[in-house]
Amino acid sequence: MTKINLQALGFTDNFAAEAALYGNLFAGRVTAQYKELYRVTTKAGELLAEVSGKLRFNAVAQSAFPAVGDFVMLDRTDDTEGQAIIHHVLGRKSAFIRKAAGTANVEQVVASNIDTVFICMSLNSDFNLRRLERYLAIAWSSGALPIVVLTKADLCGDVTAKVNAAQAAAIGTEILVTSSLAEGGHSQILPYLRSGSTAAFIGSSGVGKSTLINRLAGTDFATSGLRNDDKGRHTTTRRELIVLEHGGLVIDTPGMRELGLETADLAKSFADIDELAQQCRFRDCSHTHETGCAVQKAIADSSLAAERLISYQKLQKEAGYEGLDYKQIEEAKLNSMFKDIGGMKNARRFLHAKDKRKR
Repeated sequence: MTKINLQALGFTDNFAAEAALYGNLFAGRVTAQYKELYRVTTKAGELLAEVSGKLRFNAVAQSAFPAVGDFVMLDRTDDTEGQAIIHHVLGRKSAFIRKAAGTANVEQVVASNIDTVFICMSLNSDFNLRRLERYLAIAWSSGALPIVVLTKADLCGDVTAKVNAAQAAAIGTEILVTSSLAEGGHSQILPYLRSGSTAAFIGSSGVGKSTLINRLAGTDFATSGLRNDDKGRHTTTRRELIVLEHGGLVIDTPGMRELGLETADLAKSFADIDELAQQCRFRDCSHTHETGCAVQKAIADSSLAAERLISYQKLQKEAGYEGLDYKQIEEAKLNSMFKDIGGMKNARRFLHAKDKRKR
């Protein structure tokens, strides 16, 4: 029987060390999520699994349940004699979290253990800088590296102008331009999909995520054309981890219909405003009417767009960070990200990984 190399699925030494604590269980990675079942890949192959009663009982939030991309510990490596049981979810090195659709406070993990987040936005009439800022704020806080992918360049009359606008909104983030009609239009993405690395494709419905993944995977997942209003139809109906031929992994996610901020790294996604704020006369400056406000001065001399400040303040309020200083914001983010699985052990691991990336 051919064994599957879990390292090629992103099973790092850190995951292996944690898995070793459960000597009577087997490791696997969640590759698809259904209503009550999960498809998991172990070293022996794929199987269907469900969570144990104890895990379900002890879950303090919906985000404590397994998600696509998670490494889990199961009681078996095949389901020939019944579905496997998931007893533990290993600590996440990164997670993309949103509020579950139709709820006020329920957190939902969209994808986990991601190395790169490709934020897809089309260059047609669906181009929206404020939405891009929202995605960036969440992507930076996930622990993964965000990259902006501008899709459907063939439908845009002035690509350069929109790329420049995106660069102003996505300071410090790499921007790629793709076209599904051009041969090799997805080639710029390939260098980021090395063996064992995981990427998530996020963005609004119909921006071309599935088309890009089709090209990368060399397969034909369902895709849809444009509606009469030039917006794409929603295609993906469930999250799924796909292994590419050259060894990388990608996670296709449904369009975010109700994207809420559970955590947000505004210092990175709004680095320009953060830098200006440090020059304000008052530390607790609200950037509205105070004397000596460097942010308002930048708006007055047109070096900062007023719309960008409005977006920043809106996201800051939505994330619950309004009125907090930097240290308090970091603590709030960590509490939200790690209250369900692994506690402060994973918080320290997360911060250590961020520090290594900075170096």
